[in-house]
Amino acid sequence: MRDWNFCWQRCRGFVFALFLLPTVAFAQEARPLTKGETLYLPIYSHMLYGNLGKSGKASYVLLSALVSIRNTDARRPIRVLTAKYFDTHGKQLGERVPTPVVVPPLGTLELFVELNDASGGSGANFIIKWEADQPLNPPLVESLHANMDGGKAVIFMTQSVPLAE
Repeated sequence: MRDWNFCWQRCRGFVFALFLLPTVAFAQEARPLTKGETLYLPIYSHMLYGNLGKSGKASYVLLSALVSIRNTDARRPIRVLTAKYFDTHGKQLGERVPTPVVVPPLGTLELFVELNDASGGSGANFIIKWEADQPLNPPLVESLHANMDGGKAVIFMTQSVPLAE
């Protein structure tokens, strides 16, 4: 018992840091002003976990995804032109912004992938195109993934990356 207590006393800070690390925000450089971009946003409609069973497959948990397109410019609107949803194999499943949507300064456009929609798979993604009339601060585009069934919670975020045109 003494060995366990000694190890816990020495390691608990490290264990705490492992759980805390994903929630710590790291400072990022300001992105240059731009008139538009195409963004890639990873989405998980389910997440694999555990060990491979007798069938050779891992267990999985379904996830909902709240896509948040946040206009970070305090003075000018942006237009979200398209938000195409693709599955793990690269097949387009749909268009979530069929006509351009204006997002006001500091406003947010939300798109939602339901918990019961597993069509995207663990490698799903959105390709989002936006534009503005003049260069401005680019939007922050993230997805909050969640499943809170059965007394357990799985919650995590993904963030978009710009694609070269």
